[in-house]
Amino acid sequence: MSGVWVFGKNGVTRLITNPTRESFEQRDPPHAAGTATAPGARPRVLVYLPSNQVIRSYDELEERLAELGWTRYPNSENPELIQFHRSDSSTHLISLPKRFSKLKNFHLYDIVLKNRSFFQVRDPTTPQHHQR
Repeated sequence: MSGVWVFGKNGVTRLITNPTRESFEQRDPPHAAGTATAPGARPRVLVYLPSNQVIRSYDELEERLAELGWTRYPNSENPELIQFHRSDSSTHLISLPKRFSKLKNFHLYDIVLKNRSFFQVRDPTTPQHHQR
């Protein structure tokens, strides 16, 4: 039995044997725009906590990361990635797809993990207040 199991709103699972985007959207309404996610997954947004700002572009993200000591890392080996690092002596590196629209939840959580007090991943339908 190959395919993808999907949980319906009533908690019952169903098997989609040849998954396509349309097969995921047949029973569940599409979610609001956010970062790229797997079909059927809920999109998330990255929030900069000190100002409660939803990050909507790399310009905004780079500005906030720079305030926290991150700089863009020159990456000539893989032009499809944008990378940030804290310093030459740090092993922390954030690797992101070149197009902001291609960010996935694991990219957002990587940013949060490396900047715990400053970023949070939220459901876009969650009210805009601090959730600590």
